[in-house]
Amino acid sequence: EALSSLAVVASVLLGIAFLVAGGSKIAAGEAWPAQARGLGAPSFVIPVLPWFEIVLGALLVVQVAPTVVAVVALIALLAFTGLIVRRLAQGEHPPCACFGAWSAKPLGPGHLVRNGVLMLLAVIVIAA
Repeated sequence: EALSSLAVVASVLLGIAFLVAGGSKIAAGEAWPAQARGLGAPSFVIPVLPWFEIVLGALLVVQVAPTVVAVVALIALLAFTGLIVRRLAQGEHPPCACFGAWSAKPLGPGHLVRNGVLMLLAVIVIAA
């Protein structure tokens, strides 16, 4: 019972993060695709990513197949984190672009910590 309640909370928190990420990318207009290109995001991903994040977030918040959706979220977070690690390893610190207009800060270790926390939330949902 406690684990399932924790999983619901983790799912909702993770869902909110994805909703905010997707919504802020859309709200940033043309600035976000430019930042995403600067970050090294694959060009085919850029136009669909905000909508993917919104759908993923909504499914997590309303608890539609949360385990399956959390697996998809975890895979996405691993990909995002891999991109961040690659840029940091190259000594580059472009703006994160993770949360659209709210993400003008250059990439750094804090972005890895944040993604680690989000991945932990996904794992909690998957494990429950």
